Amino acid sequence: MNQHNGMRPQDIAVLIKIAVSQESLMNKDLATALHLSPAEIGYSLQRSAYARLIDLSKRKVMRNTFLEFIEYGLPVVFPAIKGPLAIGVPTAYSAPVMASYLMNNSSQEQIVWAHPDGTARGETISPLYPNAIVAALNDPELHNLLALVDVMRLGKVREKKIAIKLLSQKFDIGHA
Repeated sequence: MNQHNGMRPQDIAVLIKIAVSQESLMNKDLATALHLSPAEIGYSLQRSAYARLIDLSKRKVMRNTFLEFIEYGLPVVFPAIKGPLAIGVPTAYSAPVMASYLMNNSSQEQIVWAHPDGTARGETISPLYPNAIVAALNDPELHNLLALVDVMRLGKVREKKIAIKLLSQKFDIGHA
């Protein structure tokens, strides 16, 4: 890669998958899990290494730096914009991962990724990348992590504090 054209949204999913993995994943395993091409995984790792979010071996995520990027950079670089009502997969503060931390407020609108296999009706937001919904439906832990990232893209201060704390725990910050 001769020129760096900045991070892409799918880079966040690649870094998340590596950060929470118990074993070293091969590029083809990442590609299968995230429904991306092996070439896109390679390019993603190069962009992340250039941004210093992963080490030069492209196997160890710089977790503190990555978490800071999610907290402060992600909402600016990859904001979530609400769209029309649709059936879809709950995400952001509507996802089950956030349920026990927020009061059951039926007046708060649901946030979903539009998808025919969805279980909720609500305002839509676009997932980080087109195949994120399929990857999330096949991997509940990835769904939770992408939903927490969506909280950072869309949520209010209190929700973001909860999400960043949960992401920090998932990334095992302080123990890595």
